[in-house]
Amino acid sequence: MKLIGIALTFMLSSLASVSGAELPNILFCISDDQSYWHAGANGDPVVKTPAFDRIASEGIRFTQAFCDAPTCGPSRSAILTGQHIWRLAEAGNIHSTLPVRFATYPELLQKQGYFTGFTGKGWSPGRLEPGGRTENPAGKDYGKRRLKNTKPGIANKDYAGNFSDFLAARPANAPFCFWLGTHEPHRGYQLGAGLAAGKDPTKVVVPKCLPDTPVVRSDILDYYTEVEHFDRMVEQALNLLEQKAELDNTIIVITSDHGMPFPRAKASLYDTGTHVPLAIRWGNGIDRPGRVSDAFVNLSDLAPTFLETAGITPPSDMTGRSLLELLRNGKTKTWPERDHALIAMERHDGCRKGGKGYPCRALRTSRFLFIINHEPDRWPSGDPDPSVCARAIPYGEIDTSPTKTLMMEKSDEPELQKLSQLAFGRRPAEELYDVLADPWQLENLADNPDYSAVLTGLRKRLTQRLIETEDPRQTGGAVLWDFYPYYGLRRNRNWKVDPLPTKAESD
Repeated sequence: MKLIGIALTFMLSSLASVSGAELPNILFCISDDQSYWHAGANGDPVVKTPAFDRIASEGIRFTQAFCDAPTCGPSRSAILTGQHIWRLAEAGNIHSTLPVRFATYPELLQKQGYFTGFTGKGWSPGRLEPGGRTENPAGKDYGKRRLKNTKPGIANKDYAGNFSDFLAARPANAPFCFWLGTHEPHRGYQLGAGLAAGKDPTKVVVPKCLPDTPVVRSDILDYYTEVEHFDRMVEQALNLLEQKAELDNTIIVITSDHGMPFPRAKASLYDTGTHVPLAIRWGNGIDRPGRVSDAFVNLSDLAPTFLETAGITPPSDMTGRSLLELLRNGKTKTWPERDHALIAMERHDGCRKGGKGYPCRALRTSRFLFIINHEPDRWPSGDPDPSVCARAIPYGEIDTSPTKTLMMEKSDEPELQKLSQLAFGRRPAEELYDVLADPWQLENLADNPDYSAVLTGLRKRLTQRLIETEDPRQTGGAVLWDFYPYYGLRRNRNWKVDPLPTKAESD
């Protein structure tokens, strides 16, 4: 036994001392607000995404990838830490902080000798200092390069150029880990940009949760132009790696932090808000490249994956599960341990009196989406009264857009009435959707007696998973998300978060 222990120690120390030239590089490319369907390889007939399509054809494309939270900061916190958002204290809210006690994969890779950095939108939005950090958790910021003559709504940051600067600054033989995060396709958009680019509105596939009108079709086309901008930046980064003969030794990931910025999408637990594109390429590191996988993935699974490929054992508090075996095992097989995703939200933009959020949890399987809404008396999309919203707009969890304006102004019209209610109205304590029969999740089956056994089973399973991963809403721990500081822009200057309850009040 002693000899086995010595041999194991030697193997681990050898793995930890692998030279930089042998360790894989990591290029993580993340768009801002892009739903699963809106990539060419995922079947969209209009949007052009040659970079994503290439990575999918030369690597592996995932059909069941979900963000951990449909809101920017919490989703990015989960990606960086490999943990579900209910384990991350303040970081479970947007416009908050990511406390330094939560280790991130770039920090751990740095200790292994990786050169790390980011461009564009890394961990954001929020403030680093209250969490004890002096540098963005994604790494050192590379952001000097600027694009000329960008269209309104598109940032003038030269993401690919900044990646080039990062590579030029890399020490010789050091492996790198770079986060390429665009601000696109986050709103706002140049009105009519899609039509001006010659895109055909008749070919747009309008999600059934949105009204099918010329206004909505044009709005989706504008969104597509920004998805394409992200993809072009990624394509330039890939070309750069190819020129440097480093493409095949680089793990390339393309995804998004959460779904599209439209009503009943972003900041909701429905698929339009949580189902994201994901493709991974890694030279010879993926068995049978060109595969399509229907294994369920949470984006928090990426952190332990990156660490394991670098020979680092993921910390025990990471709830994400490494994808390494799935990448390396190309045999036709099911993955029974990957049959669901867990999704959550706490406070998004603070658009309720006292800064209250809309806490909810979801279990997504191949057949069903089950949601628990912990505070069903609150407005899920924000209060209709703009005076109690930090953004000073009605239903402030939903970004202002032509689609939102149309649905608000015409909410009494018969053809829009149901969709507007689904987008802006209150929701019951439990929701159940058959995603095969109802892919846009429009018909709640929670009160349907034919599904009572399904509901009971999913409720029990979700509860068990939340207890296993120590969600304080299930374990009886302190629930403080409604009271954490909010560091975002307050357009409503009178808006404030309720003070933290005293111990006596919380007991």
